[in-house]
Amino acid sequence: MAARRGPTVFAPGAHGGRFEVAAWHRERLDPDFAEERILWSRGYLHVAGIDEVGRGCLAGPVAAGAVILPRDWKPRGLRDSKLLKPEERRRLDIEIRARAVAWAIAFVAPELIDRINILQATLLASQLAAARLAIRPDALLLDAVALPELRIHQRVLVSADRLCASVAAASVIAKVARDRLMEEMDERYPGYDLARNKGYAAPEHRAGLAALGLTPIHRLSFAPCREREQMGLWDDAPAEAGPEATGPDESDEMFQDAAPDVGEGGAW
Repeated sequence: MAARRGPTVFAPGAHGGRFEVAAWHRERLDPDFAEERILWSRGYLHVAGIDEVGRGCLAGPVAAGAVILPRDWKPRGLRDSKLLKPEERRRLDIEIRARAVAWAIAFVAPELIDRINILQATLLASQLAAARLAIRPDALLLDAVALPELRIHQRVLVSADRLCASVAAASVIAKVARDRLMEEMDERYPGYDLARNKGYAAPEHRAGLAALGLTPIHRLSFAPCREREQMGLWDDAPAEAGPEATGPDESDEMFQDAAPDVGEGGAW
């Protein structure tokens, strides 16, 4: 017998438009600073939230955002990016970038995802986003996974993007940057509806794969792409994204100009 699903909420940014809400944090859809305050009270001055987007997509890079918010400031209406409408995310993105102590975004391209697997690519994007913060964080708040390569205090929480303001802020800036990139990729590779599905396995995307085959931004290691061939239609498009395609300063021009990747300076 299939497990009974819990209650869901309207989530415009989630695949399918709904998101299941676990019972233990049903009342915590609006993130706060409870976890940040614990770390502040222990002497960790700069607490960065980190979150990724695009992990389950068939096309495009995986992205990660890192944000250090001013103490006890968060923009009105901040939530996990999947629970927000596009216009709400864009407004919050502008406010977060303007007011954050520091922010950064990193991309890891499809070619590297195929080479090292999506989990390792997600960890790499998160590590790079943290390293690119203009101010070195004293502690990290993370959603579900730790970053073993970073020697810094870390607190890992389930559904941190719905609990912690700084992680929710990171999810917003990462999603806005990646969504903008996928809208640009839709113009370069029409026929897959990338502007709307953002690379997820929506019916229109699968129909495009069946009719047109793969583009250079598809993840060849993912099951729906694995058995397909790249069509000659895209042979002239750039297929390389560099060994560590992580943002405008390091990636192939395919992923450039999607969004600035560092706020308030460069990496520490």
